[in-house]
Order: sequence, then structure tokens, then C-alpha cells
Amino acid sequence: MVKLRMRRTGCTNHATYRIVAADSRSPRDGKFLEILGWYDTQIKDENFKLDLPRVDYWLSKGAKPSTTVASLIRRAKNPAIKPHHAAKAKAKKAAPAA
Repeated sequence: MVKLRMRRTGCTNHATYRIVAADSRSPRDGKFLEILGWYDTQIKDENFKLDLPRVDYWLSKGAKPSTTVASLIRRAKNPAIKPHHAAKAKAKKAAPAA
């Protein structure tokens, strides 16, 4: 089975990821079929890029995305969606100081 998942790259304490289509039996940083995009955890706003036509191709072939990659796909298809932690931060700032 093909999975859409993240492959870790980058330095120690600065993780960046490539979003890849890979066989589910291969290790996290092992052999992959195709690079579909990237995700950088250190950048605030536009911290990922996906090749949506290729993602749709793999999904049509039966590939299963991981939970994080599924979230990134939703955000790429609808830019108005913010990451889940952005809503928590906004609510925390709006709370009155006691």
C-alpha cells in the first residue's frame, strides 16, 4: 500500500520534512516513490508547499495520507483554514488576565 507521509530532513534541532509517496513497508527516511512537497516547522506562516495535482493522482490510486499530511492537504486546498494551534493561541490572547 502506498502512503503519503513526511520524510525528515534538516539538521539537529531544525527539523524540515519532505512530503513523499512511499510504500508503507519502507522506513520513515527510506526509499520513496515521489517527492510531493515540503514542510518546514520553523517558519511561521507559509511553511509548506504541495504539488496538489500529484497528491490528487496518488489519492486516486488509493494512497492513504498520514494525519499530518491530510491536515496539510486540507490547508493547501483551502488557504483560509489556519493550523489548529493558531486558534488556541488567539483564544489564549483574548482571555482576560485575572
